[in-house]
Amino acid sequence: MAQRVGSGQRCGVPAVVLCLVALLCANLLLYVYLDALYEGTSPPSAHMHCSPGYFKVGTMKNCTPWLQCPEIHANVRRLRLIGQGAVKQVYLSEWQGQKVALCVLTSEQYKADFLHGVSMLRSLQSVRVVSLVGVCEEDGVFVTEYHPLGSALTLDSTLAQDRYRSQDSWHVRLRLALDYVVFLVFLHNSPVGKRVMCDSNDLQKTLSQFLLTSDLRLLANDLDALPLVEHGGQGIKCGHRQLMGEFVAPEQQWPYGEAVPFSDDLMPGYDEKSDIWKIPDVTRFLLGHVSGSDVIQLHLFQIHAECKRRNPKLRPSAHEVLRVYRSVYDGMKESHTESVRDML
Repeated sequence: MAQRVGSGQRCGVPAVVLCLVALLCANLLLYVYLDALYEGTSPPSAHMHCSPGYFKVGTMKNCTPWLQCPEIHANVRRLRLIGQGAVKQVYLSEWQGQKVALCVLTSEQYKADFLHGVSMLRSLQSVRVVSLVGVCEEDGVFVTEYHPLGSALTLDSTLAQDRYRSQDSWHVRLRLALDYVVFLVFLHNSPVGKRVMCDSNDLQKTLSQFLLTSDLRLLANDLDALPLVEHGGQGIKCGHRQLMGEFVAPEQQWPYGEAVPFSDDLMPGYDEKSDIWKIPDVTRFLLGHVSGSDVIQLHLFQIHAECKRRNPKLRPSAHEVLRVYRSVYDGMKESHTESVRDML
């Protein structure tokens, strides 16, 4: 009898060790999972960046020189219309088995805007901007990479799909807000000078300027209206018509009241701080109403209040906003990791 008890005790020691090893492995797997879940503000992984003048899309393994007119004429085949605006029409197209987006000028009266967009696409190629595939200026067409989810306007409907429902969480949504602010930092310090997002007179128009990638990141897509803020200049103006509404910054609105009819000549210029005013509204949409979004909004309350200062000179820079967003993201990540640890 005693012999059997002794045998049970000898078997019990390895069992305890095995339990401890299993627990350590479970912890290790959990932390690896959390690290993968919170990859921070690294560039969109689906976006394959090449050297200037080259592209790589879809299943391509090597970077290829931008397509020119003959190659676009011969090898880019239109499939169907997927988007249309004042400046261009966008067609889902195919090139050598790869899906691409073909953008076609709608009218000669918008050719200057179209060519400006092409110029910006060439100059601002980065991991934050949609990849340029080719250009044929003489025909008024250019080709970019294709993203099936469309613009950021589709975010809520995309996250409601079975495929993405599990990713409708605060960390995915805050990461999208980080992508937006990171792009503003890039735009305000770009290789071609300080640029302002002028196609942003309302929330829907602003969101339509960004594509939603399949791994749920934002890429700037529509660069037709990015005027340059010149050092010591008079500022820029987003078009020649009167802008109204709470979404546009105060300095973008007619300052002389109804007593004086609007005149583009009398309208003062402004700068990149008009982009800062809009950050809280865009972030509010991107965060939605998932668990944790209210906590994030609370953490961002102060920096958002500073973004909404009526005097543009008192607003923070995009870089200062990004610093706060990253701090909030890291803090939320750490808090969530600790709560998971406590449950173990």
